[in-house]
Amino acid sequence: MTVQTETAAGQFATAAKSAAGYLDEAANSHGREKIQMVLNALARTETDTPHLVEIGPGGGAALQHLTYSLTRTADRPRTLDITLIEAPGVLSQALARAIDGYKAAELGTCALTFGLAQDLDTILDRPVDIVAASALMHEVYSYGSGYRGIHEMMQTLPAVLKPGGHFAYRDVRTVSAATLHETVTHTYTHRGWLQFVRMFTPQYLRDSLHPYHHSGDDPTARQNSRRIALENIDPRTSAVITGPIGLFREIQRHYITFRDYAWRSGALGFLPHLDGQLSADWIDAAAGHKRVHFTLTEAEWISPRQRALLKTVSEPYGDHYVTDGDIFDECTDAAIIELLTSAENGNEACAAVWREWIEREGHETYVYLTLNELLTEFAISSAEANTDTVMMPRTPRDVVTPERAYYTRYLRNRLPNPLPDGKQLVLFTNIPANDTEALTAGIETLRPLCSRPAMARLHSALTQMM
Repeated sequence: MTVQTETAAGQFATAAKSAAGYLDEAANSHGREKIQMVLNALARTETDTPHLVEIGPGGGAALQHLTYSLTRTADRPRTLDITLIEAPGVLSQALARAIDGYKAAELGTCALTFGLAQDLDTILDRPVDIVAASALMHEVYSYGSGYRGIHEMMQTLPAVLKPGGHFAYRDVRTVSAATLHETVTHTYTHRGWLQFVRMFTPQYLRDSLHPYHHSGDDPTARQNSRRIALENIDPRTSAVITGPIGLFREIQRHYITFRDYAWRSGALGFLPHLDGQLSADWIDAAAGHKRVHFTLTEAEWISPRQRALLKTVSEPYGDHYVTDGDIFDECTDAAIIELLTSAENGNEACAAVWREWIEREGHETYVYLTLNELLTEFAISSAEANTDTVMMPRTPRDVVTPERAYYTRYLRNRLPNPLPDGKQLVLFTNIPANDTEALTAGIETLRPLCSRPAMARLHSALTQMM
């Protein structure tokens, strides 16, 4: 049985993205990381009252941590005026509380408005000092006409930023390859992952906006040395799949997001603490090894054996349970296998969980450019925007790719060919074309990160601009 969904490619899932369980919880974490580049930008901004614009504030995690950071500085910070821009129809109670908290701290003004990232130049009435966005560009790609939306965004940003202003960018980490289309072969041995590949990949390639349309991008799967269609994969037998490396990155990241969604829904029979102090009960943080705190939920389709097993390997901890993270991952994957099997076999409750996740996140393309391509396209697109500025990171510290140790540990235990998981953060500076020193610093920063052909294209664009 194929579990169907009616969400069309390019159609933003407003209702799903506005759900409290998403914005107020799932999208309201990693606030410290989200403002890392913002704080760096503020330190370089000399304006008496800087103006910060955050696109896609979600549940307000970045604003909350920014308030915390600014109120705990040794000296009283300058007044900082903030404008938050959210997609029409997307609301969050957590964001409203974060706005109230910022205003109560008397740090400056904070206003919420609605609009699309591509229309930034029509939403703002004056140039700004800093624009910040987290997990925005992949949504612009997924719901805003693909690469056209990305390039429109890249050309809009230098027009709304002051010369010398900054764009603090954070998104899903891409692949370490020359191109997303680089052909690689991956092996899947875990039943849950095989089942997920069978259910997710065909619908993603069929219904979503993605870049894998080249003749060599069509993935081929083999089991028992026989070529089969992806939708015919037998999850009880290892599969060898050849295809573009970017597609394998999509499969890997989407499995993680589906697992997170299944956790938060309570559909697996247990609800882990994914936020707050109990979510960071590390046994060895550097190795990604933690203890997981969780409560049991009612899920009728979960077998009594699975529920009893989880209680057996756990210990009571106040009003909930706690267990080793590796054991919890095993129990999670076993429950996911049951959920996906039940969904394919016609269990409506399980099929609904799958459909809801597909609508909310299953159509998104997380990796749309390699880091080399991203940095190059930003520089060239801004140079062609007729603003007499170029957007580049100025120092090597302006480009960082933090890893997720917990996810890395999990992926290494599940996949023979895990790809690095984490985020990529870039602080772009809107460098004036006549600032030779800053331009030189930016080019030197890009040189080890970008290919020779990319640097040649950039030099050509800069020459034409000057």
